[in-house]
Amino acid sequence: MIRHVVMFKFLPEADGRTKAENVAMTAERLRALPATIPEILHSEVHIGAPEAADTNCDLLLISDFESFEALERYLKHPAHVAIGGFMRPLRESRAAVDYEI
Repeated sequence: MIRHVVMFKFLPEADGRTKAENVAMTAERLRALPATIPEILHSEVHIGAPEAADTNCDLLLISDFESFEALERYLKHPAHVAIGGFMRPLRESRAAVDYEI
């Protein structure tokens, strides 16, 4: 099984919305993905605590897949691609790690 962990840091403001608004909208969209993409075996979305250090990331995505092939199908799925397009102008940075569990 493959675990895909992604952390995002959002811009203070983007598309006329605050960071908190953009993080919440993104979290909602990410939480909807398992209903659309069958390759996702398990998914968690966590929003960073407002009291945390400003240097911390703002959003965490943890997803499990049967194999690297399933992960690749997920990454190319139109619903995932659409969320990536939505997020790109909202985020400052992205970091990811994929590992076997």
